[in-house]
Amino acid sequence: MAKKTGTIRVHQIAKELGVTSKDVVAKCSNEGISQVTNHMSTLSAGLAATIREWFSSAAEADGGSAVQTAAPVDLDKARARAKRRAPKAKPVEPTVEAPVEPPPSVPPPPPIAPPSEIAVPPVPEVAASTPPATSTGDMVPPSESVSEQTDDDGSSPDSDSPDLPQLEKVPDAVPNAPEKPKVVTPAGRQLKQPVKTTLAGPKVIRVEQPEPVRQPRPSRSPAARGPAGGPDMMPPGDGGPGDDRRPSRRNKRRSSSRPEGRSGRGTLTPEQGRQGSWRQQDLLERERRLSRAGGFFKAARRDVQKRTDGSGGQRAKTAAETGGAVKVTEPITIKELSAATGVKAADIVKKLFLAGHTTTVNSVLDSESAIETMMEFGIELEVIEQKTAEEQIAQDFADREMVDEQGRSPVVTILGHVDHGKTSLLDRIRNANVAEGEAGGITQATSAFQVPVTLGDENRLITFIDTPGHEAFTAMRARGAQATDIVVLVVAADDGVMPQTIESINHAKAAGVPIVVALNKIDKAEATDNNIQRILGQLAEHELNPVEWGGDIEVVRTSATNGDGVQDLLEVLDLQAQLLELTADFGGRAEGIVLEAQLQEGRGAVANILVQQGKLEKGSFIVLGRAYGRVRDMIDDHGRRIESSLPSTPVAISGMNEVPDAGDKFYVVKSIREAETASKERIEADRNKALSREKVTLDNIFEKLEGADQKELPIIIKGDVQGSVETLDVTLKKLSTDDITVSVKHTAVGGINESDVALAEASGAIVIGFNVTTSAGARRAAEKAGVDIRLYDVIYDISDDLKKAMVGLLDPEHRIEVIGHAEVREVFKISKVGMVAGCYVTDGSIERNALIRVTREDIVIEADRKLSQLKRFKDDAKEVRSGQECGMLIDGYDDIKVGDVLECYKSQEVAPTL
Repeated sequence: MAKKTGTIRVHQIAKELGVTSKDVVAKCSNEGISQVTNHMSTLSAGLAATIREWFSSAAEADGGSAVQTAAPVDLDKARARAKRRAPKAKPVEPTVEAPVEPPPSVPPPPPIAPPSEIAVPPVPEVAASTPPATSTGDMVPPSESVSEQTDDDGSSPDSDSPDLPQLEKVPDAVPNAPEKPKVVTPAGRQLKQPVKTTLAGPKVIRVEQPEPVRQPRPSRSPAARGPAGGPDMMPPGDGGPGDDRRPSRRNKRRSSSRPEGRSGRGTLTPEQGRQGSWRQQDLLERERRLSRAGGFFKAARRDVQKRTDGSGGQRAKTAAETGGAVKVTEPITIKELSAATGVKAADIVKKLFLAGHTTTVNSVLDSESAIETMMEFGIELEVIEQKTAEEQIAQDFADREMVDEQGRSPVVTILGHVDHGKTSLLDRIRNANVAEGEAGGITQATSAFQVPVTLGDENRLITFIDTPGHEAFTAMRARGAQATDIVVLVVAADDGVMPQTIESINHAKAAGVPIVVALNKIDKAEATDNNIQRILGQLAEHELNPVEWGGDIEVVRTSATNGDGVQDLLEVLDLQAQLLELTADFGGRAEGIVLEAQLQEGRGAVANILVQQGKLEKGSFIVLGRAYGRVRDMIDDHGRRIESSLPSTPVAISGMNEVPDAGDKFYVVKSIREAETASKERIEADRNKALSREKVTLDNIFEKLEGADQKELPIIIKGDVQGSVETLDVTLKKLSTDDITVSVKHTAVGGINESDVALAEASGAIVIGFNVTTSAGARRAAEKAGVDIRLYDVIYDISDDLKKAMVGLLDPEHRIEVIGHAEVREVFKISKVGMVAGCYVTDGSIERNALIRVTREDIVIEADRKLSQLKRFKDDAKEVRSGQECGMLIDGYDDIKVGDVLECYKSQEVAPTL
């Protein structure tokens, strides 16, 4: 204890007084002493004396000690008393808990002195202690060895106060559930403190319990839950007097409902189970009783055994056992494949691993791999492709009934080789001049026009689709052939059948549409009869037999320049259309094909479409492949805004969320949600296809390693229409060789913007713009980042410039040119110079600064050494010819011997070629 004459801390004086530090701090705060804030605050000698006076005054005002010590407990007597109360061997009686007495009423507290006069007396140390507790009741901490009861007046339980009830003797029937003693807190008004003050001191007296003897509980049988499980199925020792565990409600109900003294046949009492007196007859009867039990789990287990046991019934054989055909729907996971075929998933994974594929049970297999894997198990697998939302919409349109079926005008596609006059012939029919507006004089996009023609006294409409003839626009020609009813094959009378002519013939045959040949440029001097007959023979070679040769192909001689044969061509087209008996639905929802798509300022994404069925109205919900939206406006081929469009009518619509792909089918759907769902599925499928890469296996690992050193030319393509962008993508990728690959990093429709420049800077790509311009911000960003932007309007120029760029990326080739040979006949050692070879030139010539290769007995000893000095006698020579002697000094090489042959050569760099 600290000295009273010096300073002392709050926690020290609190320990001295037997109170908490918080009580001391709270008391000082109430008295206006602000410097005492926590348990580490220092107190002067005077203040410490004042605090002692405060708490001693409070203890005297209380009238005595707050807690008194109880008499010590004799452990031997308590244990002897517990043993005498131990139960004898008798039937189990229902467990009855001792009633809990209500707490005694507390009289109203007497008047309390002001807080300044109240002091808490120190708690005296207790000498008595109790043995360690073994009961499951309230446990006493080891540091507090003795518990006490306190009443309202602070007197001990041994006083004559009638307010505090004495501890009653615990009934013999329930030795393990003693009545919990009541703790009565001292009455009176507490100090005004934010936290309740708890004085440290002894706890409540408890009664030592005898050590219980626990019985091992057998595992609960499922039969005990069934109808056959009754009171006699209670496990031994459950709720017995020796069990210190509190019985559950279920056990209470069982024990209370069981008649006392009842013991059926085969029922084992707790005494029998405890003494191990299980009879063989009891065990047999118990086993029979359990086997007859009708519990739920027992019956379910019997059903499972009956299905799995061969003798219990017929089990359905799996496909792996029967070897039959199994149908599965894509996407196919190994887990679903195992469930459908009956083959273990581990076996499927093992087969795929042996085939070079690392998979898990959740891996998705392509149809080919799944079929091949199941063939090894003897199972025939039939893969059913899962229909997407777009495919389901297409199926619904194919199965729908016609609402208003009428005859429609034919759709005619113009195909042929480049510069054979396709657009000029169409201009003559339309009385327009489109060819002059084309860059380079060639068509580079697909366009559609509806032309009114007069045939006799009738006015009719024919829809023409003009396609490019350049070899790069194969996809456009294929789309035009698929969307048409009749193909007009334009062949120039001076050129004849050309490569793109043959390709157009194949497209028309693949589409299954009739072909009409327009033999154009018939007005030229080269269009002689012999030349025309030669062209007819070329057509016959490709199974296009002219009518004048006894075939079925109409060949019309035309001239787009003076209009000869144009009317005859229109009459032939009308005759073919009548033979086809073309009809369409003019009343249902519309469907058709996207011919072209582009971005237009002020309109956004614009699609040039051809309506094939139904009626397209303004405001309809439409899905076009990866794009969807609501038709905001429609413009026909003459630039007029219209409200609706009928079959065989080309229109330009806007209102889509993005530019659709050329060649996609479009459908009018009921709601925007349906269109959005189909569009998202298409985008996800395209994304998965783009991200899918060929995995490296043992079969192709060497191919991958060989291509690791291949150079790459990254490019970004921006175009005016979607068809041109797709064409450039395919064409430029075809320029790739074994040494360099053209990698298209991004393609889009529209002008070149800053994001394109940022992507090009990150990937080191060249930005190629086709019929588009560059924004001002993109130009500034490109100049700052050093990005190369090139703009074109003719596709020929793109291919030529890209080939030059590819050649520039290739390393130059080094070629060796041998100039001559010289034989070493003498070696001279010159100080400060080195070894000089005296040589005789046997063939060719030796030039100064050339490269020297030293050979000895036809083995190369040294190569790529530079000839530093060449002398003829004592004079420096620039060149020494055959048959002459010379002296040579090789730079950095002195190991020259007589008889060596020195080969003189030059290394030249040759520009690489593709």
